[in-house]
Amino acid sequence: MGNDVIIGSGGTPRCAWAGATDTALGRYHDEVWGTRTYDEPALFEALTLGVFEVGLSWSIVFGKREAFRRAFHGFDIAKVAAMTGRDVDRLLQDPSIIRNRGKIQATIDNARAMRSASPSLAALAKSYESTRKRAPRSVADLPKSTPQADAFAKQLKSQGYRFVGPTSVYAFMQNVGVVNDHIHGCFRATDYRGTQP
Repeated sequence: MGNDVIIGSGGTPRCAWAGATDTALGRYHDEVWGTRTYDEPALFEALTLGVFEVGLSWSIVFGKREAFRRAFHGFDIAKVAAMTGRDVDRLLQDPSIIRNRGKIQATIDNARAMRSASPSLAALAKSYESTRKRAPRSVADLPKSTPQADAFAKQLKSQGYRFVGPTSVYAFMQNVGVVNDHIHGCFRATDYRGTQP
């Protein structure tokens, strides 16, 4: 087994980036990342984390996940869509989140787009589902983007979504299970043949 997969607690192989299973990141890997979902709050959360990840590392953004949940009403789309400039100013004073006016405003704008856009974000995500049967062999095999992510990003931009370039949209696709990028050998990979815990 290569360096891209480690044996976690209980002997379960998992993507090395997840680390130990008893951490928040380990649980996220095991239960959320790469799990196909069309739940709107879950989609909105994944989209928002991707917005804030632009230009930053995933570890920084993930470390503030709970703070983002508090800041954006548990990713309740209607509540976020109703936020105002006063809310943006308030969040710019909140040290628990990433204080970037453009990204905060984009999150509000994206909530508004989710409420009005057709086809819905869930329908678009479903239309880009990967049918790949073999897991990536290593982290080096993971693309930063794909033609599908580029097309998806263009559709989202045409609907009024912001901070949705091909790279952040591909990260969104990985997050919500449109593609399964768990590494070969990980118990969550598409071609894993072991017994899942």
